[in-house]
Amino acid sequence: MTKELDLTGIKIGFAITGSHCMLAEVMKVMLDLRRRGGDLTVIISGSVRDSDTKFGHAANWRLQAEEISGKALIDCIVDAEPIGPEAIFDLLVIAPCSGNTIAKLANGITDSAVLMAAKAHLRNQRPVLVAISSNDALGMNLRNIGSLLNSKNIYFVPFGQDNYKQKANSLVADMSKIGDAALLAMAGRQMQPLLLRD
Repeated sequence: MTKELDLTGIKIGFAITGSHCMLAEVMKVMLDLRRRGGDLTVIISGSVRDSDTKFGHAANWRLQAEEISGKALIDCIVDAEPIGPEAIFDLLVIAPCSGNTIAKLANGITDSAVLMAAKAHLRNQRPVLVAISSNDALGMNLRNIGSLLNSKNIYFVPFGQDNYKQKANSLVADMSKIGDAALLAMAGRQMQPLLLRD
């Protein structure tokens, strides 16, 4: 992120989905956004809320997210619904955004707190910034990514293949670009270049 990045007064919904290998990295991003003045509220999917994995225990991730934001987490559809009528956020970030969430977002499925947050936020014509992390992004999910790239008020953090030799269909966003991409998204601009090279 650029040194001059100032997020003072900007209300950010930071939605986290179940690409568990990226959770430690996005916690660092959230901490940096807070240090730069961002007012963060964290929304988590059921997978992040409930799943203990080799990358960490769910309770520890929840605690860390609450400590960074200084607020209670939003972890159910009912609590996410007021995001729309109350126009709570200036920006919604989904990071990491799993392939499952990409597919549901592209097809209008609202079955988690994160997807309800996105639906509610988009009804206010406000930007959603997607930081993809998916092993099937260049497979069955590519059509969904294409659909979202052509959708109003949805922007992507630049992404690339993270391990093309072993996971040819995998794409991961450069999470370090979230802050700069956020400012551009709020100005109605997609960060470029979108596709990253090794």
